[in-house]
Amino acid sequence: MDALLGTLAENELAVVRELRPDRLTSMDEDELIDLHARARRQRDKFVKQYRRQAAASIEGAGGRGKAHARNARARAKAELFENILAGVSRQLAVAAQASADALHAERVAEELAVPAPLPPPAPRLAPQRSTSRPKSPDLQKRRASTRATNARRQARRDSA
Repeated sequence: MDALLGTLAENELAVVRELRPDRLTSMDEDELIDLHARARRQRDKFVKQYRRQAAASIEGAGGRGKAHARNARARAKAELFENILAGVSRQLAVAAQASADALHAERVAEELAVPAPLPPPAPRLAPQRSTSRPKSPDLQKRRASTRATNARRQARRDSA
């Protein structure tokens, strides 16, 4: 591991140094997001480098199995930054959940502190039908005719 760390550049070592447990737990969510982005960039760089070198060395070595051993350092760097990224992702998830819980608790506290105002009373709507019948002579005649027709019909049923 120390030999691998000796091959890293200064900016890559800075990412590794920030993984100390005391440093990682003291970071806030924004710092963790920044560290996550840097670790992802380094991981992507080394994975891409490993794949390109592996693809280029297959033909010269005579097969993938023989070329596998020649690319060990690039593979180790890619694995190192993959593990770093996983650790930072876990810590970022913990920080994000803590932040979400704090926001939720704050919102609930605000809702409990200020009672919701009562909604204004609903306006009284006018009935769709009027309760009084119109008094026009035509309607009175039609009602009387309908009543008489119904009475005749009922009388026929009663007599039968």
